[in-house]
Amino acid sequence: MLSRDEDQVLDSPYAWLRLALSLMVATIGGVGLWSVVVVLPSVEAEFGVARAEAALPYTLLMVGFAIGGVMMGRLSDRYGIIVPLVGGTLSLSAGYILAGQAQTLWQFALAHGVLIGMFGSSATFGPMIADISRWFVRHRGIAVSVCACGSYLAGTFWPPIVQGFIDSVGWRQTHVGIGLFCLVTLLPLTLLLRRPAPVAATGPQGQPAVAPRSLQGLSPSFLQTLLIIAGITCCIAMAMPQVHIVALCADLGFGTTRGAQMLSVMLATGIISRLVFGWLADRLGALPTLLISSGLQALTLLLFLPFEGLASLFVVSALFGLAQGGIVPTYAMIVREYFSPAQAGARIGLVLSATLVGMAIGGWMSGAIYDLTLSYDAAFVNGFAWNLVNLAIAFWLLLRLGRRSALLTT
Repeated sequence: MLSRDEDQVLDSPYAWLRLALSLMVATIGGVGLWSVVVVLPSVEAEFGVARAEAALPYTLLMVGFAIGGVMMGRLSDRYGIIVPLVGGTLSLSAGYILAGQAQTLWQFALAHGVLIGMFGSSATFGPMIADISRWFVRHRGIAVSVCACGSYLAGTFWPPIVQGFIDSVGWRQTHVGIGLFCLVTLLPLTLLLRRPAPVAATGPQGQPAVAPRSLQGLSPSFLQTLLIIAGITCCIAMAMPQVHIVALCADLGFGTTRGAQMLSVMLATGIISRLVFGWLADRLGALPTLLISSGLQALTLLLFLPFEGLASLFVVSALFGLAQGGIVPTYAMIVREYFSPAQAGARIGLVLSATLVGMAIGGWMSGAIYDLTLSYDAAFVNGFAWNLVNLAIAFWLLLRLGRRSALLTT
């Protein structure tokens, strides 16, 4: 049961306003996840490297993002969201400016891995989702999904913008401009989020306002490990289209601009997916939602194999976005259902960081498979196989922990 005071704070009008501000922060800060995908062909040509080497900055960025997600999550648990956001903004801005001055691939890659990924964009993803989860109970599923849409909104808006500036002023000036833009927009937005999370999120004497659900005999560390493995496997599969769709379009003769547009379509439909699956999670629970979304991702991943026409690839990309968008937010919901809210930042950060490790592995692995076979077909099949592992974990957890895992409210 929630007290009257708790009920006035959680799911309140301010909570929804904070959600809107958090979405803006996540959308702007999410540029770090997508600009490197668009610039991949330019980097490959600039430094004269193979496709797998050109994907190295993305891999280091995702590894850095994963490590940073855990670090920033712990910081947000201890100090609130402001400390990681201010530090992340300064690092993100510096990283882009330095990336624009890079003279070697390794300099470019390190700027992305350390400054943009580890200490920059990571502060605008996992910690933001953990923070907003503390402000909602009845509508936590949709709230977490809306906040998680920030990374997909970033993927919708940033790729064509970045590609447009690359075409007009070059990739170096584009990176400097991104760094300056992040600085002048994120810092003011951060100041609007100064209000600390409600005491009601943890309740009196440190007790949770909404008790975690029973683990049915599973140890917390075992559940956490399974969620980490699930996050890695689903995103190895997810990385193939998201990381290499621009390069695939270039190989097929459609050009990088069409590829950037296709990525935007994929992530735009991913936004719809996240909202729908968030609504579904509030009604069915997080575990059934994870199983449904993972199964649909596996099916749509195979659709890339028989289609190579421009129109058909746009359609398949849109379907893939509709299928896979709901997977990642469900991990945050599962953590909030089965673990203490006082550990939300660290545990959600750890699971979401695992998804970024999966993206890093999948991005590199797909490039390496392409270099060996000169085709992306085997890479799509590889992604499907990893997706089956994710499906198996989701199905086992659903059987073990129960069909419905909805939050306990009033």
